[in-house]
Amino acid sequence: MDTWTLPYSFSSPGGELRWNRFGPADGDPVVLLHGTPFSSYVWRNVAAALAHRYRVYVWDMPGYGSSAKADGQDVSLAAQGRVFTELLAYWELPAPLVVAHDFGGAVALRALLLHGARYRQLALVDPVALAPWGSPFFRLVGAHAAVFEQLPPALHEALVRRYIAGASAPGLHPETLDRLAEPWLGDAGQPAFYRQIAQADQRYTDEFADRLSTIDIPVRVCWGADDEWIPLDRGRELARRIPTAELTVLPGAGHLVQEDTPAQLTAALLDFLPS
Repeated sequence: MDTWTLPYSFSSPGGELRWNRFGPADGDPVVLLHGTPFSSYVWRNVAAALAHRYRVYVWDMPGYGSSAKADGQDVSLAAQGRVFTELLAYWELPAPLVVAHDFGGAVALRALLLHGARYRQLALVDPVALAPWGSPFFRLVGAHAAVFEQLPPALHEALVRRYIAGASAPGLHPETLDRLAEPWLGDAGQPAFYRQIAQADQRYTDEFADRLSTIDIPVRVCWGADDEWIPLDRGRELARRIPTAELTVLPGAGHLVQEDTPAQLTAALLDFLPS
């Protein structure tokens, strides 16, 4: 998967999104959700490994990666949860295996707990789920998104690259950092970057927090031991609140576990998902 492309499209209420699938047609379906400010590209290594056994679905949320970006676009957690529920129906996946990272974790939980989506099993990787969340930088940008949007392109690019790099504990390969930053550059990408931060509201996770105890499917919570964006204690608390959850801690990984320790994350997922 050296060349990561999403050749298929789905017209969602939030705008056209791009998606792809890999693996045997008769394999159990596994859907991967990315976080912010990332895209499905972060799943490329894990997707390649899982595709030997599973039918793997990946997608870029509206406003992210190769999917549509537009002024006035609703890219909130509320909107993405509804989009994901509709996408599962479009794919005709009534109860897939779901693996979700960061912001994607909140999207998967909203779809499950608020929109009637059904999963067979759920793996949450360093998810946005429990308050409080959002770094001081994240909150600063969210409060002044219109100002940051006017940054000169070179300064904006430097900010985006430094921000993304901070998600990795050992550091990102330069080509990987280039690929993750690229969707947020240019006339469409720069305002889209600040748009998604401005719409990140903690109330969207508060709305399902009291329902976590009702989850009755198998859940695996995977967490980077060195996550500086969302500390490990949030993972321990999340696993405590979900009765069916087990916690797996991944040493040497920061928030972007897929890049930091892809083999260890894949092993944890293979141990959890049905064979």
